[in-house]
Amino acid sequence: MNHRDLPCAQALRDDTSGESATPELERLCRLLGQASLFNGLGCHEIARFARGVRELKAARGDILFHRGDTCHGFHLILSGQIKLAFTSAEGNEKVVDILHPGQSFGEAVMFMDKPYVVMAQALTDASLLHIGKQVFFDEMAGDPTFCRKIIAGLAQRLHQLMADVESYSLRSGRERIIGYLLREEEREGEGVAVGRVSIRLPTSKGTIASRLNLTQEHFSRILHELTGAGLIEVEGRTIHIPDIGRLRMSLG
Repeated sequence: MNHRDLPCAQALRDDTSGESATPELERLCRLLGQASLFNGLGCHEIARFARGVRELKAARGDILFHRGDTCHGFHLILSGQIKLAFTSAEGNEKVVDILHPGQSFGEAVMFMDKPYVVMAQALTDASLLHIGKQVFFDEMAGDPTFCRKIIAGLAQRLHQLMADVESYSLRSGRERIIGYLLREEEREGEGVAVGRVSIRLPTSKGTIASRLNLTQEHFSRILHELTGAGLIEVEGRTIHIPDIGRLRMSLG
């Protein structure tokens, strides 16, 4: 039996590092183990990251960092939602991404050793882990498989960025909103949905509009048009889709 076969607490106690596994360390290991980034790692391997971790609590509206702040590591979301955005001197904002539990952010800036280029703000009460960059770099230096996993994650984000550029450049606002609703249903649901479904928008319509590179007025107008076409029903932040198959077909 190896470390990966043991319950986390026992694996940590049996680790040959000579350091005792405190209840706090065991708890942090369990939290880290929930993230896809650490899938496939044994408890004793996760423990090496846990020793460089800080747990953070953010209330809705709290700023985690501003553009220009120094990056000392990256964040992993345990609960809640985090917004990444550009802000202008006049206070205008462009939402870059809306992140959910299990997602991480800040790795690219950490590798470049440059300040943050966006700000991060909690859209809801949130719980996060901050993993210090030095412990992360130390582990990468000794684990080529983990390095490839990090590169794959960054490549996936680059792919998503290119998809966003394509959407903003070539797709209409209507197509962007329908695509967003379908992605949200996939994220919340299990398998391919059929028939009537309901989606609870994760944040305000204004924030979602900015994420889709639309004004709030344009976003609301398209929702009204989709309602008139019988494709959706709007009830506050809940969107009812009478026939999700029909909505998919409307994309052509």
